[in-house]
Amino acid sequence: MKKKKIFIILFCVMIPVFIGIKITLNRMVDNANSITISNLNMTNIENGTYVGEYTLTPVHVKVEVTVKNHEYTNISILEHDNGLGSSAESITEDIVKNQSLDVDAVSGATVSSKCILKAVENAIEKGE
Repeated sequence: MKKKKIFIILFCVMIPVFIGIKITLNRMVDNANSITISNLNMTNIENGTYVGEYTLTPVHVKVEVTVKNHEYTNISILEHDNGLGSSAESITEDIVKNQSLDVDAVSGATVSSKCILKAVENAIEKGE
């Protein structure tokens, strides 16, 4: 009987915790989806290396973007604190491949994906 009471108490405590976590994660994804990413005009960007950052708590990203002949040639992740989310660092390859910030977020890593995209945008805007 004592084990049953303990189980019921644990169950009653854990349900609100799980609901709270789910609500928090949904808010983070909603906030990430509301981030506007501009597809920048690269014709005015000089050859060079640019650093940009973006934070959407608990995710923080700092990137180094290399531009040559008005194209993305390399994007390095300098810092990526991704909180509870998965790493979305492969999105940098999509940006370089497509020469665009208009790429799909990595499935299961929406917040990190959006933060990386925004950090790249911020880096390039410094070069304008």
